Amino acid sequence: MNPYIQVLIGSFLLSLAHALIPSHWLPIVTIGKAEKWSRNETLKITAVTGFSHTLSTVIIGIIVGIVGYKLSESYHVITHLFAPAVLILLGLIYLALEYRHKFIKHPHKHHHIDVDNIIEKKKSKKSIVITLMIAMFFSPCLEIEVYYLTAGKLSWPGIAIVSVVYFFVTVFFMMLLVYLVGKGMSKLKWEFLEHHDKLITGLILIVVGLLAYFIEY
Repeated sequence: MNPYIQVLIGSFLLSLAHALIPSHWLPIVTIGKAEKWSRNETLKITAVTGFSHTLSTVIIGIIVGIVGYKLSESYHVITHLFAPAVLILLGLIYLALEYRHKFIKHPHKHHHIDVDNIIEKKKSKKSIVITLMIAMFFSPCLEIEVYYLTAGKLSWPGIAIVSVVYFFVTVFFMMLLVYLVGKGMSKLKWEFLEHHDKLITGLILIVVGLLAYFIEY
C-alpha cells in the first residue's frame, strides 16, 4: 500500500477515535444547556474549543514529526520499529487500564473540562469560552503525537497529512456529535463510549501501530 495512504488511514482512525470520546464534546453540551445557549452558539463554541485542542496537538506534533524525520535519515531502525512499538505499547496500556477499571469500582473521570466548577461559578459566556479553550489547549492528544514520529519518516508531506486529517476530523466530528445531541439524540446511551474510551482507544492504537510498522519511505 502507498505509504501516504497508510498514514492517511492511520491518522483518520486515531482522529476519529479521539473525537468520538464524549469527554471532548459532551461537557460542552452540558454547559450549553445549563447556560441556555442556542444550538448555533453551542456549535460555534465547539468549533472554537476543538480548534484550540487541535492547535496545541499539531504544534507539538510538528516538532515530533521533524525529530522523526531527522532520526529516519540516520537511524531508520528507530522510526521503523520504535514508533510502532510505542503505539502498540500505549494500546496495551489502555487495554490494561480498561481491564483494571472493570474490576475496581470508582467514579470514571476522564474529562478535559471541569463542568461542575464552570457551572457553579456562574461565569460570563466569554469567560466560559476562554476557560474551555485553555482547558482543551493544554490537553493535547498523546496518541497522535506518537504517530507524528512515524509520519515524520515521510518528511513534510507525512507531517502535513496527519495535521490536516487530525484537525478536520476532530473538529468536524465534535461538532457533528454536538449537533446530533441537539437534534434529539441526547437519549442515546453515550455511557458506553465514555466508560470504555480506553478500550476503544487501545484497540485502535494497536491496529495503527501494526499499520505503522509497514510504512516505508
